[in-house]
Amino acid sequence: MNLIKYLIKKKISISVAESCTGGLVAALLTSKPGSSKIFKLGIISYSNKAKADILKVPKSIISKYGAVSEQCCKYMLIGINKLSKTKISISVTGIAGPKGGTIKKPIGTVFVGIKFNNNYKIFKFKFKNRGRKYIQKCTVKKISKIILNLIK
Repeated sequence: MNLIKYLIKKKISISVAESCTGGLVAALLTSKPGSSKIFKLGIISYSNKAKADILKVPKSIISKYGAVSEQCCKYMLIGINKLSKTKISISVTGIAGPKGGTIKKPIGTVFVGIKFNNNYKIFKFKFKNRGRKYIQKCTVKKISKIILNLIK
């Protein structure tokens, strides 16, 4: 089933805070006519400053755990939810490459946060390093599948 059509049919509002996907999740969610009925807010918080200033991720969290971490993803999720007050909120942060990976967090490490109703869940993915676009595309596909599974 098409995610956007289903969200519209069920009148489920949605918002997203993106980092490594650079707006691709928002692009998917606004790709069909009528999506303005459900898509309320999209923020591309690519920089640590944007994560802190707009989404209110504590700078101490970014310093201690890094921008690509479960903790940062959770605070991004809380931040976008406070701003949008939607039924579903999404946050995503990761390392899409071609640089930036480490042994502990290699390229392809992505954290996705999903808030549905009042349940918060963080997922960690390790995609193969087949290029930036591949990692971004895989992330968007995973998010779509997670949301469809949640709302069915």
